Amino acid sequence: MCGICGFTGRLATSEEILERMKSKIIHRGPDSGGSHIDDGVSMGFRRLSLIDLEGGHQPIYNETRDMVITFNGEIYNHLELREELIAKGHVMSSCADTEVLLHGYEEYGEALLPRLRGMFAFVIWDAKTQTLFGARDFFGIKPFYYTVQDGQFIYGSEIKSILEYPGFQREVNPDALENYLTFQYSVLPETFFKGVFKLPPAHCFTFRNSTLEIKRYWEPVFAPDHEKPLEEFVEEIDAAMQDSIQKHKVSDVEVGSFLSSGVDSSYVAACFHGDKTFTVGFDYEKYNETDYAKALSEKIGIDNYSKLVSKEEYWDVIPKVQYHMDEPLADPSAIALYFVSQTAAKHVKSAMSGEGADEFFGGYNIYHEPHDLLPLTRLPRPVRKGLGGIAKRLPKMKGKNFLIRGSKDLQERFIGNAFMLNEEERECILKHPTGRYPHTELTKPYYDKVRDLDDVTKMQYIDIHFWLIGDILLKADKMSMAHSLEVRVPFLDRAVFDIARTIPTKYKVNKENTKYAMRQAAHRHLPDMVAEKKKLGFPVPIRIWLKEDEYYNKVKAAFTSPAAQEFFKTEEIVKYLDEHRAGKADNSRKIWTIYMFLVWHKEFFE
Repeated sequence: MCGICGFTGRLATSEEILERMKSKIIHRGPDSGGSHIDDGVSMGFRRLSLIDLEGGHQPIYNETRDMVITFNGEIYNHLELREELIAKGHVMSSCADTEVLLHGYEEYGEALLPRLRGMFAFVIWDAKTQTLFGARDFFGIKPFYYTVQDGQFIYGSEIKSILEYPGFQREVNPDALENYLTFQYSVLPETFFKGVFKLPPAHCFTFRNSTLEIKRYWEPVFAPDHEKPLEEFVEEIDAAMQDSIQKHKVSDVEVGSFLSSGVDSSYVAACFHGDKTFTVGFDYEKYNETDYAKALSEKIGIDNYSKLVSKEEYWDVIPKVQYHMDEPLADPSAIALYFVSQTAAKHVKSAMSGEGADEFFGGYNIYHEPHDLLPLTRLPRPVRKGLGGIAKRLPKMKGKNFLIRGSKDLQERFIGNAFMLNEEERECILKHPTGRYPHTELTKPYYDKVRDLDDVTKMQYIDIHFWLIGDILLKADKMSMAHSLEVRVPFLDRAVFDIARTIPTKYKVNKENTKYAMRQAAHRHLPDMVAEKKKLGFPVPIRIWLKEDEYYNKVKAAFTSPAAQEFFKTEEIVKYLDEHRAGKADNSRKIWTIYMFLVWHKEFFE
């Protein structure tokens, strides 16, 4: 696991610029660094050594040294590809998976990408054609940012590197802010830094003669198999997961595993046959999973290392977390992930985690909603809309939200696992609302691609393209890399998805639980109470803290600051805070979304 950065063209101070860019991401690779500089490109690299500790230094060159690569990630089928390439006459100088990528591109070009199994973001410079080629993995596990300035391509694993490029002007992107207030994360291709973009997952790019071309090389497609029996799915899921876990464990250093109270991380921890698991919790009964983790770790014969995070620690580290995130993220669990990564990094350099299981196998509680709303959604649309309109005018009462949500089409009500502020609410609090990109406009192209599938599968598809990329994987990468720790995600494997994509909804979500078929596979390795445990998430008691004087005043100071006055109608956002403190409404997530932006803004612009 590493960090990469660089730019095309040659400047008088290319060496100095590249060193500054590399220094900004040294936490991604503290073990060593490397550079390649010629008249066409400057490529930088920071290394966290995990495979081929002696021979895996980057950049890596081909035999004739006219092609060079820098790479962030792991290729889990590199040994098979290596044998294939050697048989075709390629000469390898190391045992690193990086070199397999380079020779694989030499042999197959862009067609190499669908053959890969792993997580990756890499760039290859072809000196013969003066072409820079790069790609990002299938599901967006590894980040890749870029901008084009004065005809040159500037890139990095983190935006911090790009900010070091001479002449780059930092400017907040108002469109990013407006949509962040709805999604709780940066959802547009253009980031919060105007002019800086994210390369989408499963996309590659070519930059040549100041021209950038981006294309998709793979797409996740759901194709439910309604004929196959449940037992066969369970067998295939477990076989795919056992294989994926073993491949994700390959390393020349020890690999640990994160462990919460959920079935996903428990399944991985029970099957990876390692020695260490890592857990964090809070000093509140409903927000502490450490006792569970210790009990399961003892049962499966693994040492568990846990940490209770105090509220003082949590609040003190928020600025550092938002700095490492690069863009504001309003998911409170990101801070908890920061601490579990910190705990793990004291013992190992790599840890497995359970991300992706919910999106692949239908694990989120909200996936029950299409079934729960059937009494309303079966009604004619005009009738539903009428009932919803009446419900909106009713006082707060049981069933009001049910009527409102049932009055909406799936495309209106579901954008992923977070929906913070709707268009009316964000227009009410923003000082200069743009009115661009209503949430349905952003999700519509994805809903169109799955228009013939059932509602639960549509929701999974939306989550894979929005929530998984913008929230789940972003925080996993940035919070682990903040501590020079590699996180590996065995659920997010092509072979695992090939099984998950065929599972019909009846084996994903039923009256009893979510992830039904996957839980049956987990039963083989876990106690029943663990395999059947309902989805909890990573609970954080911000709702409680925001009512306490110390943190109410801390947030209020931010809500009335000059930065808040620049972007928001401060009287409106303070109203959220006061209503929450008085117990009139649970505004904790809306407050948190605004507050995280202001903390981020202070880190990068003040």
